[in-house]
Amino acid sequence: MMEQDKVIERARYEARAQSQMAGAVMVVAVPLGSQTMPAYLRTPYLVYEQKIAELIRPSHHVLELGAGAGLHTWALLQTEASVTASDISPNSLNLLKQRFQNTPGNLKTVVADMESLPFESSSFDVIASAGSLSYGEPHVVDVEIRRVLRPGGMLICVDSLNHNPVYRINRWLHYLRGNRTRSTLKRMPNLARIDELCDGFSNVNIDYFGASSFMMPVLSHFLGENSAQAASDRIDQLVGVRRSAFKFVLVAQGLLE
Repeated sequence: MMEQDKVIERARYEARAQSQMAGAVMVVAVPLGSQTMPAYLRTPYLVYEQKIAELIRPSHHVLELGAGAGLHTWALLQTEASVTASDISPNSLNLLKQRFQNTPGNLKTVVADMESLPFESSSFDVIASAGSLSYGEPHVVDVEIRRVLRPGGMLICVDSLNHNPVYRINRWLHYLRGNRTRSTLKRMPNLARIDELCDGFSNVNIDYFGASSFMMPVLSHFLGENSAQAASDRIDQLVGVRRSAFKFVLVAQGLLE
């Protein structure tokens, strides 16, 4: 089932990228990353980008897992680090290269399955991931992350959580509509997966967001997106957001030998 789902996911992203490439030649497009999100969903992605800007140095070698067409790659490129964008979809990576064709020469792309990364052990200082963790078998992906990171290396990721029942129901509806595979539902990160991701690192910081994100589309209709964002952030400060969160940002530093 999981291998079949992988074929389905790859075909979906291949077709999407091919459709986008059929248009005019692209250059770096703004908005990218957090700026493509509705304001009330933007905060975790802003934090992810802030962590990237603060922690990644020009001397670093960075691997992006599940880069897709480069929605979140621009934040990595702006650090002037050497960035390897990887994805299982060749068309998506071709679109990424087209999008960033006029950027400095610190980018390369590699078609790769995150369950079996085609890199030597201890190849990268940083691994970054934005929303890609559910596309691989958790234990296998975690082992690969630690394998290709150098001792002292760092993992930075933003992703969704699978505890809040509202978000679980929404993902199930997307599956029924054919927009998701069943395997991605099963592998959506939970708190136990976060603990597993952190294993082997000496310093870990995790932020949780979006306990009330499911209410924000309605609220933004009446208050506007910026006010809805402020309300969402305030609610996260007031409630125990960890077990009801929609998103999390994880920074794990100092991979132990």
